[in-house]
Amino acid sequence: MLEIRNLDYRVEARPLFEGASARVSAGWKVGLIGRNGTGKSTLLRLIREEIAAPGKDSPIRLQNGARLGWVAQEVAPTDQTILDVVLEADAERHALMQEAETATDPDRIGDIHARLLDIDAWTAEARASEILMGLGFTTADLSRATREFSGGWRMRAAIAGALFAQPDLLLLDEPTNYLDLEGAAWLEGYLRRYPNTVLIVSHDREMLNRSVTHTMALEHRKLTITPGGYDDWLKLRAAKLAQLESQKSKQDKDRAHLQAFVDRFRAKASKARQAQSRIKMLEKMQEITVPIAERTLPFSFPEPETKLSPPLLEIEDAHLGYGPQAVILKNVRLRLDPDDRIAIIGTNGQGKTTLVKSIAERLPLLAGNRKVPKKVEIGYFSQDQLDELTEGDTVLEHVMRALPKDTPVAKQRAVAAQIGFSHEKVETKVEKLSGGEKVRLILGLIALAKPHILILDEPTSHLDIDSREALIYALNDFPGAVLLITHDVYLAEATADQLWLVKDGKVAPYAGDLADYRALVMSSDREKAGATKASADPAEDRRRNAQARDTAAPLKKKADAAEKSFEKANARIRTIDTELARSGLSPQKMTELSIERGKLEAEAAKAEEAWLMALEEYEAALKESAAS
Repeated sequence: MLEIRNLDYRVEARPLFEGASARVSAGWKVGLIGRNGTGKSTLLRLIREEIAAPGKDSPIRLQNGARLGWVAQEVAPTDQTILDVVLEADAERHALMQEAETATDPDRIGDIHARLLDIDAWTAEARASEILMGLGFTTADLSRATREFSGGWRMRAAIAGALFAQPDLLLLDEPTNYLDLEGAAWLEGYLRRYPNTVLIVSHDREMLNRSVTHTMALEHRKLTITPGGYDDWLKLRAAKLAQLESQKSKQDKDRAHLQAFVDRFRAKASKARQAQSRIKMLEKMQEITVPIAERTLPFSFPEPETKLSPPLLEIEDAHLGYGPQAVILKNVRLRLDPDDRIAIIGTNGQGKTTLVKSIAERLPLLAGNRKVPKKVEIGYFSQDQLDELTEGDTVLEHVMRALPKDTPVAKQRAVAAQIGFSHEKVETKVEKLSGGEKVRLILGLIALAKPHILILDEPTSHLDIDSREALIYALNDFPGAVLLITHDVYLAEATADQLWLVKDGKVAPYAGDLADYRALVMSSDREKAGATKASADPAEDRRRNAQARDTAAPLKKKADAAEKSFEKANARIRTIDTELARSGLSPQKMTELSIERGKLEAEAAKAEEAWLMALEEYEAALKESAAS
């Protein structure tokens, strides 16, 4: 299906591939692994011919006639429904359906309908619905316009389109970054049943163990393929490394023995021939090299400065949400103690993020009581915070603001190094950092506050497997409470000893473990979603969805207005940055522009927060209205 032969490729002066070769057979499900920055996404771009490998003959060959498919970008925000967008992903079916409406030649009409029958076109809507609902969409969502969904949901729709099209070789680059635990579990099962070949870049250890038949490792600019999942590859690599070390140890002893003979007898005429023979043996001896293990930078969450007696936090009889019209969770009662390790589970849209935002005081309680000691410190991480880093500022400037004002520069640099940023990297502007580096910076800044409670909402989306392992060690060493939302089953199982289930407007402890929960999701909820492939009354569905949109229209206007304010402030900031970059600007004008920029940054931050909150209110109101 796919052959890579002696691939050489570099980005500027940095080589990514040197004589890399691999062969993927039809039907294989291959997990592509490697550290961040080694070139995994670049390899997918080379396969797609989005970028070209040097040389006349391409080192990458796809089987003749094979259809290649991938997730190019999120679905565009238009008036087209999510279901229709996914159906159009099957280009052949879409073209035939359109032609069938205009064709007049009886023979051609017969050919069209025969081909539609061959490609199972008449079950397409049911199959597309099943995929969308497996990825977390509801029945009501299928008839909603794509513009009504956030970017993350439109990316899920793009993934659904790629799966529905069923290309001969499907390329997926970190698809679980956009999924919750339930969606990731569904995708694992779907990939196992997928009839064609898959090449998936993933750092999700459990997905790689459950859904792939082979593992392709990118290490030291080479590619190797081994049968089995990630854990199988780890065992084979460890065995190979042990064998190499043993062979190198033996070779070093042989080399030392030969060299000792040469050094001792080279000057003696009677032994000169033997010495010369051993010199030739030394020259012919091929050096056995043991690959140097790359060091993973650790994470660290220090002990809080003040020890507090339990409970660290209590919430009693609380309603949580985004206003009186958008109550997501009701009568919430919970308590956090210093030794709690809790993973929050529940299908998407049930309110997991609403819960942790409320605990972290990012959202006010709509009703009820919140009790916390005055000195309690809460560290909160979410994917939204990646955008809260100040564009144009360096890593060092972010660290500097998190430390006391009188901290010496040398100390600031030392702290940045402890977080994981070298002497050269601290001067990098945050927009130039990779996703994993941004996560590391934010977690490092959180750690500087020495929190009593760590709340992490999908912290691993941009981390490679080794960095996720390092995060597990850090969380297990942390002496405070941990609340975790994650689609990474391995991380959750390795750190959490309690589960909280968020479902049907309630939060409650879950008695089983993650394996029980996965089995429950796959055997009940997802099957029900898959079985609800078409409404018995499409007209009633359309009426109900239209009514839901009308009810939520004021919230949509509120979200649109906040988005426009956010975009307007950012547009002016970009203009100011251009002006500040001009030469010959007077000090007075520079000061005026800098002051204006600071005010606009504050306005943009408030507008963005209002926009995101309004969008969540709108989506919650849509779901509530559609369900009623």
